[in-house]
Amino acid sequence: MIQGFREFILRGNLVDLAVGFIIGAAFSTVVKSFTDNLVMPVIGMFGGVPDFRSLGVSVNGSVFKYGAFLTDLLSFLLTAAVLYFFVVRPFTAMLNRFAKPEAPAAPTRQEVLLTEIRDAIRGQSASRPFGDD
Repeated sequence: MIQGFREFILRGNLVDLAVGFIIGAAFSTVVKSFTDNLVMPVIGMFGGVPDFRSLGVSVNGSVFKYGAFLTDLLSFLLTAAVLYFFVVRPFTAMLNRFAKPEAPAAPTRQEVLLTEIRDAIRGQSASRPFGDD
């Protein structure tokens, strides 16, 4: 049982996944900090810092804090925008810039047959330069 556990822990995929998860969690902190400390103040210059946490409605003693949801939704959308414009797009552009050009695809069977027919027709016309008169 210990041997099986050790093999499970030392699998390459599991270690890669763990490292990716930890890096992702650390990167999430950086993106959240960027959003909260740089993007939100810019938005605040134009219309105040968007914090709706105090909004809510009470029904029969139950409080529905829809303002907290709106604030979290806005934070999520801003975080997604920051990730897209500052990480995904530049990374994709870099990959496209350094990507090797793809080799042309091999011709399909139909294309090969059509090429052979074309070449055969050309061969017949070349052997009879004056036609069938």
